[in-house]
Amino acid sequence: MADLSFYVSPLSEEIREEGRAQGRAEGILIVLGVRGVDVAHTTRKKITACRDPELLRQWLRRSARVATAEAIFSEQPLGRYVTRRSPMQ
Repeated sequence: MADLSFYVSPLSEEIREEGRAQGRAEGILIVLGVRGVDVAHTTRKKITACRDPELLRQWLRRSARVATAEAIFSEQPLGRYVTRRSPMQ
């Protein structure tokens, strides 16, 4: 039987968390890019260097609504997100 202990080890969880953080950072940059928001080199570095999952989630949410890339770092609340129902529902 194969030894699967690696997949449940603290090291493997750390690797998965790093991958999630990289994915969220990439998502932020994609959203900003699709929206046509310019991202300065220093801002891009700050986003890609972050490993705090909750902070990255917050930035990802903000990236859909801000006018400038630097605004994702603001402490100002953006308000609640409203989910609109489709007329088909």
